[in-house]
Amino acid sequence: MFGLAARLSAGAVLLLIGGCGGTLQTRAVLDAPPPQLAPRTELGDTRFFPQEDYQCGPAALAMALGSAGVASDPEVLKPEVYLPQRQGSLQVEMLAAARRHGVVAYQLAPELADLLAEVADGTPVIVLQNLGLSWYQVWHYAVVIGYDLERREVILRSGREQRQVLPMTTFERTWARSGYWAMLAVPPGKLPRTADELRFVAAVNALEKSGRPEQARSAYLAAVQRWPHSLAARLGAGNTAYRMKDLTNAEADFRGAVEAHPDSVAALNNLAQTLSDLGRNQEALGYAQRAVDLGGPLKEIARATLEQISQKLKK
Repeated sequence: MFGLAARLSAGAVLLLIGGCGGTLQTRAVLDAPPPQLAPRTELGDTRFFPQEDYQCGPAALAMALGSAGVASDPEVLKPEVYLPQRQGSLQVEMLAAARRHGVVAYQLAPELADLLAEVADGTPVIVLQNLGLSWYQVWHYAVVIGYDLERREVILRSGREQRQVLPMTTFERTWARSGYWAMLAVPPGKLPRTADELRFVAAVNALEKSGRPEQARSAYLAAVQRWPHSLAARLGAGNTAYRMKDLTNAEADFRGAVEAHPDSVAALNNLAQTLSDLGRNQEALGYAQRAVDLGGPLKEIARATLEQISQKLKK
């Protein structure tokens, strides 16, 4: 919890906001529940870490990581996400810290229906709430672990409350003030139920850049299973295999990318480079030439690959 939250209990602040603000998403979900959404769910096995002063970020992240199979503790996470000068944690630090622990940090679309679907699928959701007012902001991270559509309630691990039950309308009001910000900590081989292809691949790319190529490759392959035509996922899988010097799997991934996208200069170039590294330069030459012939913004890179392969064949 940030700054001013220490002066008011969560319950007292929630009384202030109970009667203001719109709850259109709650109304939409309750009026016409998505057909695949279970009427109630509670992830009771989600480990609870009570929040120390201002340190809701480390506590929430530790709970989410634990559910993703990564044992952690708020004290371990505190140096990674807690900013003493702000008396709290920024969203970007929460996402980055999750990646450092080897999971896909996926920011949900700002939709209550998506949040509930993820909980129903077994994944607790970190949310950022403003427990105060627009002019008296009390920022707070909590973890949604359940809901009950009939009772119109959301269940959270929040602050020092292991099982906080809020009216869904009150929850939406507090959550809406953060722009409906929510994130998941997802094991690399699992995809969020509501994942969007481009958003998910971008999240995996961020995991890869954080120095986790093995976990990123698992996540890219999971993405390929759901979206077989995804060029970005296929290239990502191949690139991570290549960086780990796993040329056999890199070849298979890039070949799959070429089969799905025969006019992709990147896929053709990367397959050519991998085949060349495997000592199959004659085979590589044809793919490299196709990449150059297609042109485009990657033409010079493709031309350099073609030249390199041609030189090897002359030796």
